[in-house]
Formats: sequence, C-alpha cells, structure tokens
Amino acid sequence: MFDAMATALDREGPIPLGRQLYEVMRAAVLEGRLTPGMRLPASRDLAGILGLGRNTVVGVFERLAADGFVEARGAAGTIVARLDPALLRRPAPEPAGRLSSRGRALAAVARGAARPHGAFVPGLPALDQFPGELWGRLMARRLRQSSAALLGFEHGAGWPPLREAIARHVAAARGIIVEPERVLVTAGAQGALDLLARLLADAGDPVWIEDPGYLGARGALVGAGLDLVPVPVDGEGLDVAAGISRRPDPRFIYVTPSHQYPTGVAMSLPRRLALLQAADAADAWVIEDDYDGEFRFDGPPLAPLHTLSPRGRVIYVGTFGKALAPALRVGYALLPPTLVAPAAAAMRHTGHAPPLLVQATLADFLMEGHFTAHLRRLTTLYAERRAALVEGCGRYLSDYGTLMRAEAGIQLAFRLFDPDDKAASAAALAAGIVAPALSRTVLGDTKVSGLQLGFAAVPAEAIDPALRRLGEALRSRG
Repeated sequence: MFDAMATALDREGPIPLGRQLYEVMRAAVLEGRLTPGMRLPASRDLAGILGLGRNTVVGVFERLAADGFVEARGAAGTIVARLDPALLRRPAPEPAGRLSSRGRALAAVARGAARPHGAFVPGLPALDQFPGELWGRLMARRLRQSSAALLGFEHGAGWPPLREAIARHVAAARGIIVEPERVLVTAGAQGALDLLARLLADAGDPVWIEDPGYLGARGALVGAGLDLVPVPVDGEGLDVAAGISRRPDPRFIYVTPSHQYPTGVAMSLPRRLALLQAADAADAWVIEDDYDGEFRFDGPPLAPLHTLSPRGRVIYVGTFGKALAPALRVGYALLPPTLVAPAAAAMRHTGHAPPLLVQATLADFLMEGHFTAHLRRLTTLYAERRAALVEGCGRYLSDYGTLMRAEAGIQLAFRLFDPDDKAASAAALAAGIVAPALSRTVLGDTKVSGLQLGFAAVPAEAIDPALRRLGEALRSRG
C-alpha cells in the first residue's frame, strides 16, 4: 500500500509533497484502506519507503493526529484512529444539486456570457480609458494614510466623504438635492437592487418590471422571491395603464425612465406623472435606475423621476460602473428618510458594501475634480463612436432593420425586420460580433426582435469593419 502512495506523489508538481502525502493518507483512512487500529510504519521507515525527508513525514503525522485521523501512542507508535466503519466513506451517487424554488428561478435568468472585449458588448465602458495611473496614485496615497476607520466594520452605509461626494455629484449632474446621510453606497447598482428587493417586499409580493427590461433587475427580484409583473414598453416608456390593468397593487415599481434598457426610449412626462400617481394610489415605492445617465448626446438631460416626487416615494439608483469600470463595484441608492436606518442595518447582513479602500479612493477622485474631467473626455469619445455606429448601421444594416432612437447611454438597439433575433445574434457571434438579442430581455408577451449594439468599448476606427461583418453575417442567413 505504501509503495502505491509513493507512486501517487507528483514530485514535479507545484503542490508540496507534504501536502500531497497528507491528502493521500487522509483519503486512505476515509475510504477504509488504512483500517481502524492499524499500526503505521515509523516515520523514519515510511520516509524511506516514500523517498521523503523524515521531517516531512513527521509533519504529516502530526497534522493527521491533530485532525483526528491517527493517534500517536508514544513508544507504541502511530495507529489509524478507531473510527466507526459505518462512518467511513462509501461509494455514493453525486449530490442531486437541489435548489430552492427561488434558486431555480434565479439560475434561469440567463444574462449570457458576453466576451469582455470586442464589438458590440452592451453596457461595457471604454476600459482602455480608465485612468489607471491616477487611480493608482490616489489609492497608494490612501494606503499610506490608512487608518482604523478604513480597516474595520464602521461606515456600513458608506464612507462618509464618498456619501458627501455622491450627494454633490447628483446635485450638479442630475439636479437631485439630497443630504449625504441619505446616500447608501452599495456593491454596484446590482447590489442596491438586490438589497432593496429584499428590504421593500415580501416573497410573493407583486412588482412591476419593464418588458423588455434589464435582466440584472429581473435576477434581483426573482432572487427575492417576488411576483414579477411584466409591463410593456412603447415609444413613451413603461405603459402605466397596462400595468394598472394587470396588477394595480404593486409593492414597488422598477423603471429606467431616462434611457430605458434595452430599447433606449425616454419616458415621456405624462407617463412619468402617471407612474407617480399609480405609485401613490398603490402606496408603492418606485426604484429609478439611472444606470448610464451621465452620457447624453442630444438635448438637455431629462429630469429624474426623483425630482418629480415631493413625497419621497422614488429611490434613485446609480452606478460608477458605466463611467469608470464595472470591476470597481461601486453604486449607490438615494433613500427617503424612513429607509435610511433599516437599509444601513440590512447592509451589515448582506455583504453588499464595496471595500472601504475603494470607496475612499473614489471619494478623492470625485472631490478633487478628476471624475468630472474624466466624464468630459468620455462624452467626447463616446459621441464620436456613437456617430460612427449610426453612420455604419445606415451603410451596412439598412436592409435588415432600423436603429431605435435614443438620446443617451452607451448602447443602441437595432430593431430587426427578421422576427428571429436569436438566430441573428448567433450568426453575429459566429462572425466574432457580440450583439445580444433583444428578445432575451422579454419576460411577458411583448413582441420585439432586434440586437443590442454597445459602442462605448469599440474604437471608432473598428466600428465600420465590425458592422460590415455584422451585415455579412445577417446576409448569410438569407
């Protein structure tokens, strides 16, 4: 048996030989090959059999004894622990992998495995424009100045200077006046949605969600066990009348009014007012996701729903992932006063807070004016890339569909004449183009066929050849 152990050791691999021997001997005990009460060779003898140093074998024996697999008997040597044979490992079927009903529903919300780079991944910013050198200097400065406040459990609702910086940012950029104490810093917008879904509603409660709509929001709501009510979206945004006819009593309403995801439609003022009226009637919260509101290319920015709700019914959710990098995982929610304390308490139990070091670095980045300058550069760059996309779609794709109008954001929706957008998306992927099907974002009975075209991460000079390949892929389908 011990000769077989010698051959099982990988002497050229990266795992230390002592670790390998421990695993081999532990498995032999659990599987009954080293039987209970069996006396093991002396450490010197076993080292000779295995071709190992004696100290290595002694260390393995000590670890096995500490874990209860063997017993050291002094001069009597070392024996295998007298474990009940009924407890030893026997061949068994693989675990069934059973999930809860919510787990099955959550796993079924497939967002796809989009490539990290290339044309035309929606929602992906220009990662090559991330100010890495500056960010590194700011983070290094924070590390040099590190204090206990950045290393402990304090500030569960967010690093206070960052909350103040976010309050200043939304006031200047979106016209939202909010006290820093009402800013909740979360692990991206997704973290905010997941927290709010569990905080504001009980399992089984009805909630309105746009149809087609954001799959990340659908996942958060499904994960909370909520009853999703798909409300169709038309040229004016979410159809409030349709929502009322389907379920007039939502617990809350999730909406992307400034730049609807994925169609790009902006919600009209009459619809916004009707939505707030419906929320008042149902005593429902409204979660306003302004996921890429920093980037607007035609006309002045639309007023957020938050500014139209004097009763504080609207919870505004934002993110820095679209302007900086998704991997930073920093988002925020602007809460009404009644939710500040319970949300802060809930944060301690969910793990949705980003690292304080990242928060402190971002606070410096905002307060020192770097973020404003970065946005100006990106807006100019994205306008150029957006124009190249619009022009190229007219040149190569006009026979297959039309671009849907959108004044803001970092992706556009291309509505296809072909009703089978999933086949069109698959043909695009075969040609090296990531263009997800719009229909994958549909939950209810809404009929939509199209492709999502993210332009922010694609250099302007690469957009034309990419669209040419996309046109050829669509043509090949006949």
